[in-house]
Order: sequence, then C-alpha cells, then structure tokens
Amino acid sequence: MKSGRELLISGIEELNIDFSEKQINQFIQYYEMLIEKNKVMNLTAITEMDEVIVKHFLDSLLVIKDFDLSKVESMIDVGTGAGFPGIPMKIMFPHIRVVLLDSLNKRLYFLNEVIDALELEQIETVHGRAEDISKKAEYREQFDLCVSRAVANLSTLSEYCIPFIKQSGMFISYKSSTSDEEIEESRKAISVLGGSIVSKNIIKLPCSDVDRVFVNIEKVKTTPKKYPRKAGTPSKEPIK
Repeated sequence: MKSGRELLISGIEELNIDFSEKQINQFIQYYEMLIEKNKVMNLTAITEMDEVIVKHFLDSLLVIKDFDLSKVESMIDVGTGAGFPGIPMKIMFPHIRVVLLDSLNKRLYFLNEVIDALELEQIETVHGRAEDISKKAEYREQFDLCVSRAVANLSTLSEYCIPFIKQSGMFISYKSSTSDEEIEESRKAISVLGGSIVSKNIIKLPCSDVDRVFVNIEKVKTTPKKYPRKAGTPSKEPIK
C-alpha cells in the first residue's frame, strides 16, 4: 500500500507535471496544518491523508489536463474555502500571481498561516463577497484566469466570477457533475456577463474512479457595470 507521499507523487506524475522534493514537502506540510486547524474550525469533512491528497490536492491540480497554465500570469480563486484549488495550483505553478477570495475571515487567517509556513510568494488573501470585491478597480477584469470549486448553479457562479477576468481570459468552473441542462440554462447569463462557453470536458481524477467536469468560459467582451448585482441576488435570482 502506498504512503501518502507516494500517492501524491504518483498522482502528480500521472498529471505529467514536473515537481521538486520541496513542492512535495509543501503539500505534506499543508496537509498537516489543515488537519490540525480542522480540529478547531470546520475546513474540510475529508481528513484521511489519502483522501485529502486525491480529492483536494490532485483534484485542484486536475485543471492542468484541461488548460495550459504556463501562460497564465494572474489567477483568482473565488470561494477558496480551505485553499482549494488556489494553494495547490500555486505550489505547483509558482510563477502565477494568485488571489484567494473568501467571505469568511477565519478561513483566510488559516490560509495566511499556510502561505507563511510554505513560504509562498505573490499570493494574497482577500476577505469579502465576490459581488462586492469584483466592483473594485484593482480586481475587476484584472485576471487571466478565475477558478472556483464552489458549489453553485453555473449561472450564479458566472456572475461571481466573470467580472474578475480580463478580456480573452478564462473562467473555469470545477463541477462534480454538470448536466447539459444546467449549461444550456446558463448560456444567457454567461453571454450577458461577457462570456462564451468554450468547452465542457470530463476528466478522470488520478488514483480514483471519480470523474471531474470542467466548464471553460472565455471572456469575449467587457462585463456591463451593473453586474454583479448586489450581494445575495445572484444566488436568489440567477440571470435567465
């Protein structure tokens, strides 16, 4: 039976990503900090090392099978929670400038501890709701890539995420399963927000029998100033 470290290495190799011993050690340290902090606050329901490695770390990195990250200079992770997918992506692709956005401050205190302990550079945490932060000039239409593993309807998620990406940038939504119906119902919202669906790809998660769905949305025009609407509205009344 493989150790956690061996499982992580075999999964990263399966994803065909170059890695160093330092990066593997950063993941192990991240896991240890996550489990320790999880004793006092709810960060993840998944705590077994093998499961965290596969369902959080490798899952976060799976996007490499779908999208070339080498050309990405800046990325925002909307609703980052315990740091997924943003921190694993930052560990493996240190050239990317990363913003981790979450509405719960105590999660961000933890993420700042992780960033310091792992000595990650060009990464910051931002506290607030996507609807408010994306109205600020320093964040609106400033990113090459927006990623989100947040659980929400694609129409709602698009209103949170598309305003952050610059024209010709990409919003990639991680989905456990996305019906064609959900995608069809989101097309109007995505178009209104300045996006266009490029692809929906189903990719098998390494070291598992789980399929992950990635919906890739390209920013083709500027998001109208009225979007996103005020906090809470996108989830209550998705654009139709």
